Amino acid sequence: MKRAFLLATALLSSPALADGIVDNVNGLAPTADGRVIRFKAVLIDAGGKVTRLVPPGEEPPKLSRRELKKNAGKPLYDWRIDMGGKTLLPGFIDAHGHVMGLGFGALSLDLSGARSLNEAKAMVAAYIRANPDRKWTTGRGWNQEAWGLGRFPTAADLDDVAPGHSVWLERADGHAGWANSKAMREAGVTTATASPPGGRIEKAGAAPAGVFVDAAMQLVERAVPKPLAKERDAAFLEAQQKLLANGITAVADMGTTVDDWLSYRRMADLGALRVRIMSYAAGVETASQIGGKGPTPWLYNDRLRMGGVKIYLDGALGSRGAVLKAPYADAPGERGLSFLNDTQLQNQMSRAAMDDFQLAVHAIGDKANAQVLDAIQVLSETYTGDRRWRIEHAQVIDPADLKSFGKFGTIASMQPTHQTGDRTMAEARLGPARLAGAYAWKSVLANGGKLALGSDFPVEKPDPWDGWAAAFTRQDAQGQPPGGWRPEEAVTREQAWWAFTGGAAYAGFAEQKFGNLAPGQKADFIIVDRDPLTADPMALRTIRVEQTWIGGEKAFDRAGGAKTPAR
Repeated sequence: MKRAFLLATALLSSPALADGIVDNVNGLAPTADGRVIRFKAVLIDAGGKVTRLVPPGEEPPKLSRRELKKNAGKPLYDWRIDMGGKTLLPGFIDAHGHVMGLGFGALSLDLSGARSLNEAKAMVAAYIRANPDRKWTTGRGWNQEAWGLGRFPTAADLDDVAPGHSVWLERADGHAGWANSKAMREAGVTTATASPPGGRIEKAGAAPAGVFVDAAMQLVERAVPKPLAKERDAAFLEAQQKLLANGITAVADMGTTVDDWLSYRRMADLGALRVRIMSYAAGVETASQIGGKGPTPWLYNDRLRMGGVKIYLDGALGSRGAVLKAPYADAPGERGLSFLNDTQLQNQMSRAAMDDFQLAVHAIGDKANAQVLDAIQVLSETYTGDRRWRIEHAQVIDPADLKSFGKFGTIASMQPTHQTGDRTMAEARLGPARLAGAYAWKSVLANGGKLALGSDFPVEKPDPWDGWAAAFTRQDAQGQPPGGWRPEEAVTREQAWWAFTGGAAYAGFAEQKFGNLAPGQKADFIIVDRDPLTADPMALRTIRVEQTWIGGEKAFDRAGGAKTPAR
């Protein structure tokens, strides 16, 4: 029933677009140079684009078409809506997310709220009781660091709460999976199974302990039943609803598979694709299957485009898969998991670049970041022009490598809530001597790099308000730590806002389409319950999105309904 409701909501059609005005607003929009544009009305053309922002001192005409017809006058607008002085902002753009992962996470077991191993086990047991007919229990969100466990969980921890059921649960960062013994048997994992390149099987003596890191996750995932097309569509609708409710009008989908792409196309063919998706293929082969010899055009009135390729270079700090130049401070024998050597990385990047796909390379550890920065320098000698090389996460950077971001205008696609959530773990993993280049947002900008901000949902919540506040305070939602963690790396409130709007659009070659409500761009905006520029960081995190508009059409209304106002 829930899927049917979401689909029905998504399919609510609006009257044909025509020239209109959204009037009587406290309009605010950021600029690339840190200023704020203020306006009181937005004029929108028949194609759903902004034609003009009316400044505060100017009165736009008030008569609607119906009012003018009474006097046989020529209509000024085909429709008009008075927002009653509410605050209007450009829609947020999440520069790094996983749309289908968010949707599937909403439809499976969510362990993100578990604060101990026992809580997680109780949640698994409750889920199995509620879904006794499912042969596999899947979910995500566990974090042994948040539990204070001091170790990874094991298969034995699950076996006593999941008798007769196969269980596979992804870690919060998506870079490790936790299986019970039955799941390992179903997957054919035994004591003789070796860790694959770029992966690690955690061991209990000689036997697999139940946790599989990075590439080793595939050893179990191959046995998990694949979702049906209708299940994929339901997951997409769940994800889209969450994004719209948070004021997100566009997202860079990192790691789009062929099945994901088909889901987006199916939804768009039905008229149910509202959010804009800047798609980055899961590898070069996927990009070639979907785009052929280059990026796709913008489809469905600029709702969908595959323009880039996502490449994984290392794992994550939480599972000690991020590749470091020196050993982990809390695990001296480990330096992380490297997926590609220099030659392999440059070959993959070159294959994508020669077909004009944009490159987005996942790099978290300082060694991985140095590796991709070196590759960018090498490839820039051959692939000239506006390439907009991207590094996804760029969490730990050797300060000596920061200057390389400015050489080719490299974009650091970073996630502020990773810093607030990871800081104590990062301190343990790195030690105090290597924190200078960790989550270094301001230093990236100071060295000439570009900054695009997102959340990495479902690793973190798709909450741009939390991310915005974290970016200029370096504090979490509880205001910790006092004064902020390494506050010298905070950006300004306006810089952070731009990185969640126009900067994120620029990072996806979409700045001419949408991003900051400039004339000629799509009218993607949100109506919120207060002014974010006068709110303190705690209040900023509690701002509520009342309406989300995309292309001059209302896509979400918290009060109910999704129709654009009568024309």
